Order: sequence, then structure tokens, then C-alpha cells
Amino acid sequence: MTEIRVPKLSNNDTEYVLLAWLGEEGKPVEVGDPIAEVETSKAIEELVSTEAGYLGQLIPVGTTVEPGQVIGSVTPTPHASGAQQEPDAVSGSGPLITAPARALMDELGITDGQVATLGVSVVRRGDIEGLHDTLRETLGESPSESLSEAGPAHATVAISRVQQAVGRAVSESHDTIPAAYTAVKMDIGGLLTRAAETTKEIRRPVGLAELFVAAVARLHGSHPLFFAALDGTQARLADAPHIGVTLDLGNGLYVPVVHDAAQASLKEIATQLTAYRVAALEGTFHGEDLNGANIAVTLHTEADVCLAIPFVFPGHVCALAVTAPQTELVLDPDGAVTARTVAAIGLAYDHRLINGREAALFLGALREELS
Repeated sequence: MTEIRVPKLSNNDTEYVLLAWLGEEGKPVEVGDPIAEVETSKAIEELVSTEAGYLGQLIPVGTTVEPGQVIGSVTPTPHASGAQQEPDAVSGSGPLITAPARALMDELGITDGQVATLGVSVVRRGDIEGLHDTLRETLGESPSESLSEAGPAHATVAISRVQQAVGRAVSESHDTIPAAYTAVKMDIGGLLTRAAETTKEIRRPVGLAELFVAAVARLHGSHPLFFAALDGTQARLADAPHIGVTLDLGNGLYVPVVHDAAQASLKEIATQLTAYRVAALEGTFHGEDLNGANIAVTLHTEADVCLAIPFVFPGHVCALAVTAPQTELVLDPDGAVTARTVAAIGLAYDHRLINGREAALFLGALREELS
């Protein structure tokens, strides 16, 4: 018999939710067959069978589970049902509603009765978004009720599991990492022109995110400490630059990873980030998409953002901030006024390993890579 254990899927979570069994109780499975779906705070992950045999389910759908917990088994011969999942015992009288979906329901004022009309067994955030659009079309207005009826003192907003995970990471960072910050003003007019030209050339959207990921990756060899992890009195150097990129498209903050970015072409980086933006909208990240970064590029490109100080993610040494392009008027020596496009590029860094001079040299090297 082979036990099915929940793997460690997220560095920020200590528990997950068993969303669904993808294989049937007592039915045969092959090596590599998907057998269960588990939800973390930021992704839905499929568990696959590592053995051929017959599936046994020990835990019912909807149960909170922990890393390392046994939830089922694969045996050489068929066996009696373990989980005995009755619909009412699993999810009451309606479908199983995931935490992101429930959070959006609370935000939009969508009821369980309205969700039941979807006719699905597992309701995800994307289902709620679609239902909300349908209700707006049929009702001519938002289905949500005004919070003003309860009075401002009683109005509350649910915190999603994604934002809860972000909160834990921020708290850990502020509690454990003595961070410092250095910023430089960078002329990015030529960079934006290059981005537009490259977009046409490779037929992939290229912007500041793609160009900064590629440039940061190229600094791994000359500035290895910026990709390291502090381990007591030693710095564990990274074998390759794995760059996390912040994405917040309205469904919470995600930090997917461009793995081994130094070996990727700009077209490959652009393709990867495009796929990640779609996943951020739909909430369809997998565990490997979000784990393994050793440096982060944080994007703050909303209009008029002129300064951003990111937190250093736990396990990292630094985080780079890229702000919105700003138009700046410059007075030439001959008295002529010209305009240029600039952005503040900042570096938050663990002061135990990186000092201010090294941070300035890193930003100077980054400027050269981007010029």
C-alpha cells in the first residue's frame, strides 16, 4: 500500500483545503494520474498518483488538511470505501465553494441560492465572476446589497486567503529582516521605445516587467549576494536567478516566478509573464509557479506612483521596485528646456548582508544593463 500524503505546496501556508477527488473510490489509477485537487491560499494544485493500483479516499472533500497528512492510499487490490462521502456531509445542501470564491461572494453580495443555479459541484472564483456578470445583465444592476443599511460602524470586508498569506509574509519580513532602501532616478525613455519595438518584433507584449526581469537575471554572475539566502552567519548562493514578479490584477497579490531567467530569451520571458497574468485573473496558478524565487521585481506602475518601498520577501535578500514612468523637464546648459521620461528604481535589501555602497553599485550595474 502507498500512502497519499499532502506535499508542502506553499511557504506561506500551514494548511490547505481538499477541493476534490479526481479519481473514484476503489477505481484503478495509473502512475501520473491526477487523483486530487488541493487549494492553497494562492493556487489550486493537482496531486498525482506515484503508483499504479486502486484509489482509497480517507478524507472527505472540503476538509482542511496539513502538509504531510495522509488523505488516501493506493493499494494493489480493491478495498472498501474509506471517506464515505455523502453530499450533505461534505458541503451541506449545496456545492463546495472554494475560499477565493466565497470571499468574492461576500464582496459582491451573491447568495448561496444564486450560486446553486450554476449547477457545478465545485465553485471557484471564476464561476462567481461569471455569475456576477450574468446577474448584472439580467437584473440591470449589481446583485450586492448596500452596506450603508447596517451603518458604517458595522460594515466589514472579508480578507481573502491570498491577502492573508501576503499579510503573513509582510509580518515575517518586518519582524526578521532589518531592511534598508536605496533608490535612483533612471531615464527610461529609450527603454520604453525598445519595449515597443521588441513587442512588434517578437509578437509578444514586452514592457518594463519583461526588460527588468531579463536585466536583473544578467546580474546574477557579477552580484551573487543579491540572489543569496542568509543562513546564520553564511550566505547560501543561488545556482541560478529565479525571479519573482509581483502581479495584482484585482484578485490579490501573486508573485509567480520566472525560473532560471538568465537562460530564457526575452520572448520566453514575455510568454511566461503573459501566461502568469492570465493565471492571476483566473486564479489558476500551480504550486511550482509561485515557489523558488530568490529575488523579486515589484511593479508599481500605476499612474503618478513616483516612489515605492517593497518589503523583502522572507528567504530573500532584496527586492527591486519599478515605479510609473514620469515626465520630467530638464534645463540644458544652453538654456533650452527638454522633456525626458524617468522612473524611480528602488532596492530594498537585507542590511545584514548588503550595505549601501553595494546596493548603489547593483543599481548602477542594472542601469548599464538596461541602457
